[in-house]
Amino acid sequence: MKNIRASMCALVVAGLALGLSGCAVEPKAPPQADVFLDAAFRPPSVVIDAQEALAMSPAMQRFAETEMASEIRLKGQRDGLIDALYTRGRLQLDYDAETTRTAAEAFAAKRGNCMSLVLMTAAFARHLGLPVRFNSVYLEESWSRMNGIFFIAGHVNVSLARPLSLQSRAVFGDPELLTIDFLPPDQLRGNRSRPIDEATLLAMFLNNKAAEALTVGRVDDAYWWAREAIRTDGRWLAAYNTLAVLYRRKGLLDRAEATLRLVLEREPLNTQAMSNLILVLSDTGRRDEAQRYANQLAQIQPVAPYKYFDEGVAAMRAGDYAQARQLFRKEVARAAYVPEFHFWLGLANYGLGDVSAARGEIAKALENSATVKDRELYGAKLAWLNEMREQQRQRTPLRGAAGS
Repeated sequence: MKNIRASMCALVVAGLALGLSGCAVEPKAPPQADVFLDAAFRPPSVVIDAQEALAMSPAMQRFAETEMASEIRLKGQRDGLIDALYTRGRLQLDYDAETTRTAAEAFAAKRGNCMSLVLMTAAFARHLGLPVRFNSVYLEESWSRMNGIFFIAGHVNVSLARPLSLQSRAVFGDPELLTIDFLPPDQLRGNRSRPIDEATLLAMFLNNKAAEALTVGRVDDAYWWAREAIRTDGRWLAAYNTLAVLYRRKGLLDRAEATLRLVLEREPLNTQAMSNLILVLSDTGRRDEAQRYANQLAQIQPVAPYKYFDEGVAAMRAGDYAQARQLFRKEVARAAYVPEFHFWLGLANYGLGDVSAARGEIAKALENSATVKDRELYGAKLAWLNEMREQQRQRTPLRGAAGS
């Protein structure tokens, strides 16, 4: 198991834990040590350039000069931009968390995660001369798992100010800001956010690309993405955690340990770095030290992510559907946003003969799906269950009225 922090909106790799989003802590000065070992990795198979994330494509420029221009004439720059991008019948970007796209890629595909939305909106705003502010949003920590790697998803959004030419010189502090976000307002209400600079946002983007490359086995490409994330903003420690995961994958345990200890020097309670360090210490036979960190981690994080889920899957394989249902319900109770948990709870219900409950849970899996692939999978399962329910109804004889 590995741990990465990411921004899937922004991503993070964990235990192996990876973190993908920059919703963790305020960036500090970067560690001074040189953490790179380029000679251990093959050259990247793709061009890695942080600035490509915000670059305007010719198609985007044409859109800005045509459809967007007509909206701007009617509504002004800021409102015209937003309506052109996100009003139904226009571009209408759909949510898809499977891949972190650049601004140009998101525009071409008409889909992306919150990072892609932020990049594309910012690219158009800057093209129009609108001031842009990037924000990291503090939301409840959400986990997912793919190919043995845990991901912690954070969240980013973007705020647009009035054009500088329209701002009064008498205004102090921030001008009126309008924030654009995939999440509905009720999910954001009461949550704090903090401004981040462009370098941090780009580091998040690059770290997401590293995590995505790692999940499909492109370890060498992942190294260069993570390396560029650190070079872009060495203050953002999630990329160091990703780098350590990659070193462990390559068998470079001393490098992995040194990189994780750099993170823990800055953030002694960083659970992703701590869980990865436990793995590295165990790999090197230092069981006592690994156990000390494990004890500390258990105090910070008493129940590991996916614990009840894994136990539920084991119960399913043993044919104990009732126990599986109980365990899956526990996992759903603390992480209702994970479609996989609802799906397996639906399977347990189906195993117990409760087709209606199974249908309800798989409908929730579909509702919480963040990728096109998952939506297709759960949609097909739901359609099959709907068909099964209809067949059950047709087989059930109608009872006559009382006394007939």
